[in-house]
Order: sequence, then structure tokens, then C-alpha cells
Amino acid sequence: MPVTMKPVNTTIAGLELAQIGWVVPDIDAAVKFLTDALAISGFPQPEPISAQALNMTYYGQVVAGEWLTTQTYTGGIFIELIQPVSGQSMFHDYLARYPAGGTQHLAFRLPVDDFDRVASQLREEGYEIMSEVDHPIARMAFFDTYQTMGVATEIMGITPEGWIAIEQMKKTG
Repeated sequence: MPVTMKPVNTTIAGLELAQIGWVVPDIDAAVKFLTDALAISGFPQPEPISAQALNMTYYGQVVAGEWLTTQTYTGGIFIELIQPVSGQSMFHDYLARYPAGGTQHLAFRLPVDDFDRVASQLREEGYEIMSEVDHPIARMAFFDTYQTMGVATEIMGITPEGWIAIEQMKKTG
């Protein structure tokens, strides 16, 4: 019997939209387009990221997965670009399904003290966790909300150190 899902909007209501995550096949081309055509600037050089280095899970297990990423802050929101390179991850899955790329996730942030409550509510509503990261600046969980919202939903529980890092990133973006 299929799980009946409650509306995700009641759980994320009141959370701050913090980031739009785009998965792209060519990160340099995406940066060039956003900079030249849309005047969104401030993207630093893309950095290689390893799921294993972050201890990032993929459906409950840490697996080999690598991607390039860069982000900038504009118009009150972070724009993150992700280019899968090798291995497995939800980013690789997205690009396999949509080879031209697109908006893969929306990230909502809240203080880390509220992270477990919101993540638990989303799980109770029937949304599966695709990936999780426990980082010194944030706890992050990516939920499969594709059927409901057309994108994944990332919940970021920001630590005190994370709020400082966010302010620093805003200044460089």
C-alpha cells in the first residue's frame, strides 16, 4: 500500500529559504552563463568535494562519490552549482535522469537545535532521506520531495560556527 504523504509545506513553513542547488553537466559553462547573461557574479573557482571526506551518506551508506561545487550569495540567497564527477550520489542520480541539469534542491535553514524536530517530521510525513551530512557548520539532510515539489528538499541545521561562516560567505559572494 502506498504511503500517503502529508503536505511538506506545513513542516517547512517558517524556515528560511537559504539556497538553490543546481546540478549541471558543465560547471564552468554554468558559471559563465550566470555571470554573463544574468549578472550573477562572485562564484569562486569550483572545488572538488568527496562524499567520503564529508562522511556524506547516500541512502544510509557512505559511498565513493565526487563532484565539483561552487556557490555565490546574491539577492538574499545562495546559488550553488554542482557537477557530478565520479561515483554515486543524489547529484549523479539527478544528472542521469536529467542530462541537461537543473534545479535539484531547495535548502531551508534553521538553528541546529531544531534540526532533529524538523527532520523527524519530514520522515514521519513519508519523505525518505537521500543523503545526510554532519558537518561542523551544519547538519544537513536531503529529503526526496520530488513527487511533491519537483525538487529535493535540504534541511540545514546551522551551528553557531555555521552562522559565522554564512556571514563570511555573504561578504565574499
